[in-house]
Amino acid sequence: AKIIFDTDIGNDVDDLLALGLLHALQSRGACELLGITITRCDELAGPFVNAVNAFYGRPALPVGCIRGTPEKDRSKFLPLVEQKDGDQFRFPHELKRSSDAPDSLKLLRRMLAAQPDGSVSLVQVGYFSNFAALLDTPPDDISPLKGIDLVKQKVKLLSVMAGAFQTIEANNHYCEFNVVKDIPAAQKLARDWPTPIVWSGYEIGIALPYPAVSIERDFAYAPHHPSPEAYIAYNPPPHERPTWDLTSALYAVLPDRGYFGLSAPGSVSVEDDGFTRFKPKAGGRDLERVRVAVRDQ
Repeated sequence: AKIIFDTDIGNDVDDLLALGLLHALQSRGACELLGITITRCDELAGPFVNAVNAFYGRPALPVGCIRGTPEKDRSKFLPLVEQKDGDQFRFPHELKRSSDAPDSLKLLRRMLAAQPDGSVSLVQVGYFSNFAALLDTPPDDISPLKGIDLVKQKVKLLSVMAGAFQTIEANNHYCEFNVVKDIPAAQKLARDWPTPIVWSGYEIGIALPYPAVSIERDFAYAPHHPSPEAYIAYNPPPHERPTWDLTSALYAVLPDRGYFGLSAPGSVSVEDDGFTRFKPKAGGRDLERVRVAVRDQ
């Protein structure tokens, strides 16, 4: 599977764990990560992703960053990219600021245009801003196709972590973060996206907490590993964070392994407050994961 990963990295640590998952799966030969685009407007987000890519031995992997108003809140773990041991960065990286990276839309068009038709799976685990805007991009020197036609030609699947399709903590009208951060973009993508979409709702990641023992033990092969250090900076163990973003990454790479149950086809709509509604519909484009299968080892 050829994968493009679109993330709001810096808000929650599951984005980083999902990126690490994709790198590990690539190292096993299960996928090829074409590049990463970022929807959190933060000067440290691009450098942090570049550092993670370098940690996994892929420093040249393309990183594209959104342009816009910087986020007001400070990330709990992105500042790790500035951490030094002596006079060396703990996590070496070439990219110094997100604003030095290519614009995410230009990079998306370039990556898609270079791939065979129907070959790319997109993983969106943050705001809808990049992929919704991609649909409206005009023909340019990269491709004679409009964005929506480029997507239609090159993309086989969009795997999205967003929305909520079950009751969340007695709330029947739960408005999920990734949707609420850019509601117009979410509405546009839900309405206009031209390929199949699989939605992993908020309830799926909640059902699959990431084991604290893994943070404590599984990354000790490196003296400094970005995943546990960021996890601890975000919220120290024995806290077990939901695996929201990892589910969409895993499905995009291994959709036929039976890790997740899928609903019948239907359509997802986004209401003006960010609430997501799934309606079964014969021949519909969207699939919602309505069951989680926790497999015995």
